[in-house]
Amino acid sequence: MSIEKAPSRWVGWIGFAGTIILLSGFFSATQGFIALIGPDAYFRVDEEQGLFLFDATAYGWWNLIVGLLMIFAGASLYVGATWARVVAVILAGVSAIGQLLLIPVQPWWAFIIIAVNVLVIYAVTVHGHEVREERV
Repeated sequence: MSIEKAPSRWVGWIGFAGTIILLSGFFSATQGFIALIGPDAYFRVDEEQGLFLFDATAYGWWNLIVGLLMIFAGASLYVGATWARVVAVILAGVSAIGQLLLIPVQPWWAFIIIAVNVLVIYAVTVHGHEVREERV
């Protein structure tokens, strides 16, 4: 007679992480697509810091590619694939680092997305194996 260990409540957080990565991927891909069809440069004039220029085309391609990869990894997290957990952590880290570029322009949004990415990384790295165990 074997005693099976019940998965922790963090399995729900893996579902949350998958959903958040899917949504973040969708938003990133949409943001990238809009940047590609919009103007070539984004600028903001600040009296204290001067002119802030940003190449929207390169940023658009970056967000579109990362967004599509995040959608794929988020959907794969529901199955409990180990590779999906690794890719999800890498993409959440890349997304968090990419949000650092937006701090001068949209600080609240950037900090919120960075915090959500940190939650996703925690849930996937610490409790990701429980999804696979629950599916088996």
